[in-house]
Amino acid sequence: MSDTNTLHVAILPSSGMGHLVPAVRLAASLAARNCRITFITTHPTVSLAESRLVSRLVSFFPNVTRQEFHLLPLDRSTANSNDPFCLQFETIRRSAHLLSPILSSCSPPLSALVTDPSLVSAVIPITEKLRLANYNLFIASPKMLSLLIYFPTIANTDLSTTSSKTTDYIEIPGIPPLPKSWLPPPLVDPSSLFRTQFIANGQEIVKSDGILVNAFDSLDKATVAALNGGKVMGRLPPVITVGPFVPLEFEKGSPVEWLDRQPVGSVVYVCFGNRTAASREQIRELGDGLERSGCRFLWVVKEKKVDREDEEEVGEIVGHGFLERVKEKGLVVKSWVEQGEVLAHPAVGLFLSHCGWNSITEAALYGVPILGWPQGGDQKINGEVIPKSGLGIWVETWGWEEIVKGEEIGDKIREMMGDEKLKVQAARIGEEARKSVGVGGSSYKGLEGLVEKMRKGRA
Repeated sequence: MSDTNTLHVAILPSSGMGHLVPAVRLAASLAARNCRITFITTHPTVSLAESRLVSRLVSFFPNVTRQEFHLLPLDRSTANSNDPFCLQFETIRRSAHLLSPILSSCSPPLSALVTDPSLVSAVIPITEKLRLANYNLFIASPKMLSLLIYFPTIANTDLSTTSSKTTDYIEIPGIPPLPKSWLPPPLVDPSSLFRTQFIANGQEIVKSDGILVNAFDSLDKATVAALNGGKVMGRLPPVITVGPFVPLEFEKGSPVEWLDRQPVGSVVYVCFGNRTAASREQIRELGDGLERSGCRFLWVVKEKKVDREDEEEVGEIVGHGFLERVKEKGLVVKSWVEQGEVLAHPAVGLFLSHCGWNSITEAALYGVPILGWPQGGDQKINGEVIPKSGLGIWVETWGWEEIVKGEEIGDKIREMMGDEKLKVQAARIGEEARKSVGVGGSSYKGLEGLVEKMRKGRA
């Protein structure tokens, strides 16, 4: 295909594997449709895992080029946050004016830029000036997208929780009320950097040419319909379902050899994402729960938010003697695990998850039941879909502010591993998810339509 006929798309993800993985999988989907991709990566990255994944993407697809975006140093005293990922969002935003020469110098000329909604308020003015189509890849649930879009309207109202059942909900047109207790805590703090970014991005995302969501019909179809039907807010760009994204061949490298030796459906996979760090006391109670359950398990332990800072050995984190006691039934690792590969393995029968949206969609894709344990951020809003769809259970009494005891954890794991009805429901959702990304499925059509729209926009 000649350069004059090649659709050229730039993709700019935000920091963190939860943002990067969907962007990489979207890049692969577009590259497989004969699109040329310029994948813009920030330098420096927050985590080692981010650098490794992008390198694999570029080496696997000859029509994907990596373009480094060197960030300006951030004076942390001017940003009210200690979260390394939130600070990286702000660093990218403040360096956004440097994107213009990068985008305008691409050859052949770009047809569109796909970016992360956490950056949209900084990027939209640039794409408007360049007359470049702008799409957003939303990495959380459709319900969280509704909140992002509607939040500027209610930002100055009282968002604190009370004892009144009638005032403890947020009313967003077109969707059921959201409990205020589900809001990411920084949204309630008027001084937080996250809140400032969230409001600005909610105001600007409506100016984009389209919003891509990693979802499919069986996962919150009603919310997508409300967004596209103008119920949440009028004059929104089209919301296009393109999920669930399928893990890529080059992402493999997980401990599947251990899983290969386990019986079908016998393993509990435990992972709380790349940003959810638990206290040492809670980690050890979780270990006690896994041991008490009597089930086999693969446990990804995380005590620090950033992998570069996590220097202690696994045995020190989980407690003296734990690894020796569980060596016949459990595998505990600290490094990044390619989750899709793990969830696709027939040995995995349950996923104990923090309810990150990528985790939910990957479990849905492979029909693995979820025991939800959300911590913060968008996780409670995401987690609602788990019991509602029949994919699993969210124990709403479990939080992260107080310690959940091992005995309670073990009992719930054992109960869910024996729930045959739940397994059937999850398997049905898996079938529907795979149909959506197969030829002729709703998400397959969504991607095909996206490419066609980008081509027409270029013309």
